[in-house]
Amino acid sequence: MCFFNSTRSCRLLQMNQDNLLALLNGIEWNDFECKRAQRGVSEDAYKTVSAFANTAGGWLVFGVSEVNGQLEVTGIEEPDKVQNDFLAVLRGGQKLNRIIAVDAHRFDIDGKHVFAFHVPESSRSDKPVYLKGDPRQGYLRRGGGDEQFTQTELERFLRDAAQDRYDGVALPGMPVDQCFDEATIKWYQTQFARRNPEHAEIADPIAFLLNWNFIVEQDGKAMPTRAGVLLFGHDRYVRQILPRPVLDYQRIDTVFERWSAEQRWHDRYVFEENIFQTWQALVSRYMRVAEHPFSIDPTTLRRNDDPPDYVAFREAAINLLIHQDYGDHGRKASIKLFADRTVFWNPGDAYATDAELMDPTEKEVRNPALVKAFRRIGLSDQAGTGIRAIFRNWHELGRLPPQLTNDKARKEFELVLINRPLVSEPMRRFRQTLDTRLTADQADALALALSSPAGESLTLTAIRSLGISTTQQARAVADHLVRQQLLDRLSATQFQVRETVRQRFAAQSGHIGAKSLRSPETGIDQVTPEVTPEVTPEVQRMLAVLAGAMSRGEIMASLGLRDEKHFREHYQQAGVSAGLIEMTIPDKPQSSKQRYRLTDKGKTLRDGSGG
Repeated sequence: MCFFNSTRSCRLLQMNQDNLLALLNGIEWNDFECKRAQRGVSEDAYKTVSAFANTAGGWLVFGVSEVNGQLEVTGIEEPDKVQNDFLAVLRGGQKLNRIIAVDAHRFDIDGKHVFAFHVPESSRSDKPVYLKGDPRQGYLRRGGGDEQFTQTELERFLRDAAQDRYDGVALPGMPVDQCFDEATIKWYQTQFARRNPEHAEIADPIAFLLNWNFIVEQDGKAMPTRAGVLLFGHDRYVRQILPRPVLDYQRIDTVFERWSAEQRWHDRYVFEENIFQTWQALVSRYMRVAEHPFSIDPTTLRRNDDPPDYVAFREAAINLLIHQDYGDHGRKASIKLFADRTVFWNPGDAYATDAELMDPTEKEVRNPALVKAFRRIGLSDQAGTGIRAIFRNWHELGRLPPQLTNDKARKEFELVLINRPLVSEPMRRFRQTLDTRLTADQADALALALSSPAGESLTLTAIRSLGISTTQQARAVADHLVRQQLLDRLSATQFQVRETVRQRFAAQSGHIGAKSLRSPETGIDQVTPEVTPEVTPEVQRMLAVLAGAMSRGEIMASLGLRDEKHFREHYQQAGVSAGLIEMTIPDKPQSSKQRYRLTDKGKTLRDGSGG
């Protein structure tokens, strides 16, 4: 999950009339949907309920319509009927296969009735939520719309919902006396004895695996479990149950922003051996490119000093190996090492919410047998702390917090370690000019907020990513920055750099122009420095190819790009934030007819640079 959110699509933990009105001035997004519902509830409202329940929850608002591209309060003419009918259906368990308990709010806005219902995300075991008793009539929330399950997506949800966990299932057709690699078992037994001296040693490999449920007995017959084969199996038996690689490792010796999918990697290895062999070989490859050369204990695969860079890599890599969806045979996990970042991508989302991932509590996991196997030999931090360890150690290095995307619709998880300092030299000089003293945590939070594009907000979860343990501590940091007039409070959980502070920082950083700015304190127009955002090489490339009004796909094709997320973050959003390109339909950002064109400022910059 990206920790920053546009203020126009602000995520709310509490809904009140002011928050609702603020949202109605924004756009429909993945957690906010409006329906007219003047006299009754339309069928597509229940599709949205399914989509919210299957994804990450959201607000469903009745009595609001889209008129000429704008959201307007049109009101509900029969409020009691609409509310009672809607809640009766959600509690009835007939139209939907699960009873959905919503948080309901009723408002009177300009004499018009409006309802707001918060639909929570359903638990793993209660998904998928679908209509008419047909699992194929289930929906996912993507962008501003509800999308019906594909067969592959449905299978992913059903696999995650199963009571018998996928990694614990016995494999009756797999020969116990042939499928295991004895060298891997011996290596694991050595690590286990070293880590757990209180346990009696079991020398026999089969007896050892049987004791720890990597082999199970059913009807008097011994059978390996799927976890047993994935962890300890011979290559060919691993490939029998996993017809795709365990991991695709790529080293790409260029910075991420300058890379496109067409470019060749500089080193690549596709791992198709068992998970422990994959881990050992992965550590060997990491040693060649580690920031600081180091030696490692060949028996434990741990560095004696366990410095922060290795701990962060280790926890992220093990997280990828033990939490991926091994039942997904169409996608493979990958690690891409760029010159300026490392990207870990997994098929399979985390069951926890983004905030829960930062808590030191036990969490439900997809592959409990794999997780326990790694923890028994100390190759992963104690339960519930892996993500926290990554963030904590990366912060010790003084770098920007890792980026975490937990996509519950696509069921994928991405973690990015960015090799960039949190506090730049201009940021350090700027802090010295402030009239207030800040603690290290407060200064880091301000630096994080200033490093975000203008118009984006800072959440409490983002502040916690700086190594701050609790939400209460993060709130105290934000509250102090608000009192010092460095941040503005947008909601109970979101904050934004005060515009005058951002202008001062930009001016002192050397990006200076001039414009009239009205002081929020006095209401008087002042001439103040104007921010001229740094124009990256990516944005310059985009300006050079923009001819008239072009769609996102047309621009990407002209640039030779395929990665939509990369284009959106480093080209499209950067160009819009800098005021160099604009949308042709700004009131409907998600419109299929949306096009982008140069602003006058963009034309001046392009023509002045010889584009």
